[in-house]
Amino acid sequence: MSGPNSTVFLSLGGNLGDPEKSIAAALRMLDSDDATRVVTVSSLYRTPPWGKTDQPDFLNIAAALVTSLTPHALLELCLETERKLKRVREERWGPRLIDIDILVFGNRAIHETELAVPHPRMLERAFVMVPLAEIAPDIVLAGKTVSERLGSMDIAGIEKLPSHGDWWRPSA
Repeated sequence: MSGPNSTVFLSLGGNLGDPEKSIAAALRMLDSDDATRVVTVSSLYRTPPWGKTDQPDFLNIAAALVTSLTPHALLELCLETERKLKRVREERWGPRLIDIDILVFGNRAIHETELAVPHPRMLERAFVMVPLAEIAPDIVLAGKTVSERLGSMDIAGIEKLPSHGDWWRPSA
């Protein structure tokens, strides 16, 4: 289930329990897999709920990983990580402990029921694009860089939280 290394970008977020702790735990779990290494993590961003607005604000980040996993094996690792962190899928766009989405997998385009890469709705979601722009402003998505796309998005209510570079790693 492994191949050449690919650079992958993920979006992680949550708004139940302690989302910062859940995101950090998810990053550590992904990083502990032998075929996957977390290389860059954005700052934490507090973002207003999207889609279903009568719920608490979310915390969101973007992360860059290098992996030798196939796209489907990485998807399974992300879903398993959500399960270990007690993610329950009850309501579309509803509250959640943790959510992990694959945004970009190298330069691959995958259009399947269970996996779509690049993520089909990421270009509509400022809560995804703001953290992604922090760590990968020059990635081209559908003909424009992340920075160019962000320039025309409504980013009202998104707040960058103070954090240090490796905030998610356990303290030494």
